[in-house]
Amino acid sequence: MPRFEDYQELDVILARVPCSGLRDVLRLQVNLVVANLLVRSMRKNNGPVFAVFTGACTPMWEIFKCDDVLWHKGNYWVYKLELTRLKQKVLMPVGTCQLATPILEPAEKGKTALIVQHMNIEHNHRTQEFIIQTNTTKDLVLLADVDHISQYSLKGLRAAGWKIKPICRIRSPHAKRQAYNEYNYSKLRIWQLKDYDRVMFIDSDLIVLKNIDMFFNYPQLSAHGDHKHIFNSGLMLIEPSICTLKTLLKKRFVVASYNGGDQGFLNEMFPWWHRLPEKLNYLKYFNTINDQLHEIPHDLYALHFLGFKPWMCYRDYDCNWDRLGHQIFASDMAHERWWNVYNGMSKKLKQYCSLTSEMDARIQTERANARNATFIDGHWKIMANIPRLKTKQQTLTHKP
Repeated sequence: MPRFEDYQELDVILARVPCSGLRDVLRLQVNLVVANLLVRSMRKNNGPVFAVFTGACTPMWEIFKCDDVLWHKGNYWVYKLELTRLKQKVLMPVGTCQLATPILEPAEKGKTALIVQHMNIEHNHRTQEFIIQTNTTKDLVLLADVDHISQYSLKGLRAAGWKIKPICRIRSPHAKRQAYNEYNYSKLRIWQLKDYDRVMFIDSDLIVLKNIDMFFNYPQLSAHGDHKHIFNSGLMLIEPSICTLKTLLKKRFVVASYNGGDQGFLNEMFPWWHRLPEKLNYLKYFNTINDQLHEIPHDLYALHFLGFKPWMCYRDYDCNWDRLGHQIFASDMAHERWWNVYNGMSKKLKQYCSLTSEMDARIQTERANARNATFIDGHWKIMANIPRLKTKQQTLTHKP
């Protein structure tokens, strides 16, 4: 960094952007120098400060928002910056190897929301119940492709308290037909929610256990790490922007995704992101040898279910124990967290969360396989109660 005390009142900062790859550290350094000079410039009259970039590569949109572009032609970009927002950017560590700052300066006031994308109705009832119990002050908005959701499901979602935001889904160009992630590029629609200044996106297989409003002080794009330099897109703090959405929609055809879905794509588009604490998006994954308890911390803000979800199992234990390849996702402690909320739900909402006969058949098959293989965890020995089965007899008992 330069000696900032040598630079007082600045009107314009000019920089040439290096063009050697999105993850190039020199490119990051040049953008950070410009950003720090801008926010540290002591302007007596609070007049505008401009940044001018030249070169074949664009400035980093992780730092300089496309909404702030005043003029662009060829290899020249002129930005008129909102310094309050930019100042908050440089307060955060930049780079995926750095820990998140535990306490941030409050963000500028604006309208904010917690956003969930509709997948299955039973996911979203539970997500909403958990969030409300944390006394959040944020709007609770659910993105729903209403052309592919029944009126029965929409009625249940509204009864649960969601503000339904209709969207047109977006097909993942690199996903296989009828794959689980075929339409999860629909998540990009969060950038079109211009009624909000900041949005915390939450996957519907994630439950909120403590109030997370303070994390709205983080800038775009903030997330928790999934593996090394990759972030998990199941929970993200973003700033809605139509020009950002247009860029993402345009780039989705030419930028590859390592997993064929939105997470791989977004990691390519936002290579420099800010780390949120692990306890804000705690992945239910255990790879410790000989760990048969799979306990989770008590002070989590949010829990992200991997493998078979609790609503796909009986209440007695996590059915991930019944499949050898899924035992890394098994946790009776995490399973119980989900059921605690189900137990407190009204009968009106419980009707939307029944266990289908197909789900029940899968569970019984897996239990039988676990019994025949005599898995050492012994969960297959447990007598299982099934209060959610869609039959005339609401509670059944299966012997192992």
